[in-house]
Amino acid sequence: MKNLFWMIGIAAVLTACGGEGNQKIDTSDVKNPMSASEEGGEETMAAIEFAEEVFDFGAITQGEKVTHTFTFKNTGEAELVIVSAKGSCGCTVPKWPKEPIPVGGEGVIDVVFNSDGKKGVQNKKVSIVANTNPSTSVLVLKGEVIAPDTETETEAEAS
Repeated sequence: MKNLFWMIGIAAVLTACGGEGNQKIDTSDVKNPMSASEEGGEETMAAIEFAEEVFDFGAITQGEKVTHTFTFKNTGEAELVIVSAKGSCGCTVPKWPKEPIPVGGEGVIDVVFNSDGKKGVQNKKVSIVANTNPSTSVLVLKGEVIAPDTETETEAEAS
């Protein structure tokens, strides 16, 4: 009987973890160069060119949020479709255009880095998956998070 409760508990935990956040994205169209062409016979592809791929936010105080806008242009020969953008951790959140970017068109990817609970040198990445070759581009936010000196604060409060 005790084993039955354990098995039900484990099954409940495993099924609860299968929510929307864990959905797999079908990137077969992105990895297939032929999908970038409407004709299906030519290998025309979109190409993404960023004005900058690395942003150094310098030194900030722990708890601050840094927002940066990465601009890009579709320099390819087909519409650019960004399938996903994911930060290397939950503290780095990107927002990207969901609509196709026409040939020669421009767009932006806004990234917010939350330094709450972080300290020291930070090097956060955002992976962009699109119908380009290669299919993944990487953007980087880097800098240093200065944590308050807890010992000094405690001494100041005691005075």
